[in-house]
Amino acid sequence: MTDAALLPAMQQAARTLGSWLAQLERPRPARTMSDFKDVFDAVDTPAAALLHQHLDPLLPGVPWAEDLSARPLPAGELWVVDVMDGAVQYLQGLPQWCISITLVQDREAVATVLHSPVLDESYTAARGHGAHRNGAPIAPSDKQHLAVTLLATSQPPFIAAQPEAATAAGRSLSTLLPLVGAVRNLGPTSWQIADTAAGRIDAFWQYGRDDENLLGATLIAREAGALVSDAAGSTWKAGSPSFLAAPPALHQQLLTLIATPN
Repeated sequence: MTDAALLPAMQQAARTLGSWLAQLERPRPARTMSDFKDVFDAVDTPAAALLHQHLDPLLPGVPWAEDLSARPLPAGELWVVDVMDGAVQYLQGLPQWCISITLVQDREAVATVLHSPVLDESYTAARGHGAHRNGAPIAPSDKQHLAVTLLATSQPPFIAAQPEAATAAGRSLSTLLPLVGAVRNLGPTSWQIADTAAGRIDAFWQYGRDDENLLGATLIAREAGALVSDAAGSTWKAGSPSFLAAPPALHQQLLTLIATPN
């Protein structure tokens, strides 16, 4: 089965899980870290089991990546899945969350689906086949001047383990705030990058290693025509310490402002 041919089944799996999550009674917000883990696991475990039922028959024997923050992405074919991308928002009763399903081959995304049950929208992309939202092709913003742009940024989970990323994030935010129209963090990293690919957001940047959230979204951005690099201007790849997605007209302008040495 080709990468593009997988997308309808991947999208149906995401929609099925999204409907289940949307109808689930939200637990009360956690009061401690151990409480948060219990609340998270109570949703994540059955959600993952439901998604396994749909994905495992598509490519029998293909494993799911686990704990990408703690180890390099392995070679070969695997699923990179987040059943609650934006779990903090979901568990707080906020609408900014989605389901993320990406097929990776040799550390590069080849097919991806993001689905937001709240918006009833799905972003899809397959390598060499473009990027779409609800079946319609998408393209990044055509803005020319930073002063009229809406930028977005976020940070990897548990950024305390990457202190250099937190420092760089603060520095870049101080640099960009006086020069752009606005900067926001609008929820899941993957969805914000997809919205950048579709021109709803003009550019997205982030510091820190965050393969789980960036692999599929990078495919969507590139297939839509956005430029994707790290903050030093090198091609973004799994394990890169920073990320920038922007239209061609804005990419170099932003890179000059946030550039960090390799």
